[in-house]
Amino acid sequence: MSNYQEVLLQAQSLTPEEQIRLIEDLSSFIRQQVTMTPKPKHSILELRGLGKEVWNGIDAQEYINQERDSWNG
Repeated sequence: MSNYQEVLLQAQSLTPEEQIRLIEDLSSFIRQQVTMTPKPKHSILELRGLGKEVWNGIDAQEYINQERDSWNG
């Protein structure tokens, strides 16, 4: 029998009030673990090269010139 099954059987033998208290204590314990575990940080460098296929074959300076020309109407 697994630890989980053993604990579940023990929890079933508790009174409803004790079961509610157990749930509250477990919830509190889990919340503390989650808030204490630092979330991994991401770097902007992870986005490097994303979408580069969109610009394949396009001259950057020509594109800039076309955009600037469109501003003048």
